[in-house]
Amino acid sequence: MRNDLFRWMGIGCGLLGAVLTVLVVAGWPPLLAWDDRIARDLHAHAVAHSGVTRSMRVLSDWVWDPWTMRVLAAVACLLLWRRGDRERALRVGLAAVVAAVVQQGLKAAVGRERPVWSDPVDSAHFSAYPSGHAMTATVVCGMLLWLMPRPAPRWAPAAWAVAAVSVAGVGFTRLYLGVHWFSDVLAGWLLGAALVVLAVSVPVGGRRPAPSPQER
Repeated sequence: MRNDLFRWMGIGCGLLGAVLTVLVVAGWPPLLAWDDRIARDLHAHAVAHSGVTRSMRVLSDWVWDPWTMRVLAAVACLLLWRRGDRERALRVGLAAVVAAVVQQGLKAAVGRERPVWSDPVDSAHFSAYPSGHAMTATVVCGMLLWLMPRPAPRWAPAAWAVAAVSVAGVGFTRLYLGVHWFSDVLAGWLLGAALVVLAVSVPVGGRRPAPSPQER
């Protein structure tokens, strides 16, 4: 039952991400209006609070930067490989690589412009949709949680809390700094979650993958 629920959650996230992509490409007015309202409100706050904005830039550009997340994934892969756990090492590595390919491919295909401000507090390059920061954090944090030993150690709640704060926090920083629309971030979360489920569920070499935290 838990296995099925976990997979259906992944399918649901993937379908919602696909629907959201269609709405963004079609320029659905209610979605664009919602994106614009959130962007303007947060940008006004960012301009008025330079200290908070500097903190957000540190979190976004260093602590939760996609390359920081990829380094964490690479370290996990290396440790797993040295322990002889090559299947899980490959799953984590492939998940990180596929996430990068998918997000860059969608950015090129959708070609969505980022918010434009007369008084920007930060800058970003390439297309906006989906948020690479949000998607990468979701995939890496999700895969690292999947690697958590069972039975759950005492530090498991702290690990879940750090992962949740990281995934939600990086999305908020991108919105606060005015370099993404809300739907960009939401797409990153949804597609990232779907990719995690796919990465831990697809059999490799005809063998059943190790169970995820939700399945155990």
